[in-house]
Amino acid sequence: MTARFNHTIIASLDPRRMAKFYTGLLEAKPAPHWGPFRNISLDGGVLLQFATPPIDFPPQHYAFLLGESHFDRAYRRICTAGIEHWADPQRQRPGSINHEHGGRGVYLLDPSGHYLELLTKGYLDG
Repeated sequence: MTARFNHTIIASLDPRRMAKFYTGLLEAKPAPHWGPFRNISLDGGVLLQFATPPIDFPPQHYAFLLGESHFDRAYRRICTAGIEHWADPQRQRPGSINHEHGGRGVYLLDPSGHYLELLTKGYLDG
């Protein structure tokens, strides 16, 4: 069996709010919760776990590949909710998306301040 990504813990100021935010944006499925973790499930058996660590944490970067129609729905959600977003990771092109790598992409911050990237074509896709 080759290695496959299974789960990650995302440091959260409010795990419940983070799970709700990611569930809506990524159209994720609910997953059982245990201990300090609020969990959601993505396709392919990937589990995202949200928990508050006992220390301050630096922002991280999380990128998610979405289909075209899913990207449209997610971007509508971002705009409708008035979430600040950018076409670039340097945050120099506010309020828009990019068309790089043969697809579309957008950058935003999640409720805990992590950098979130949504894209329709992976960087290594032919």
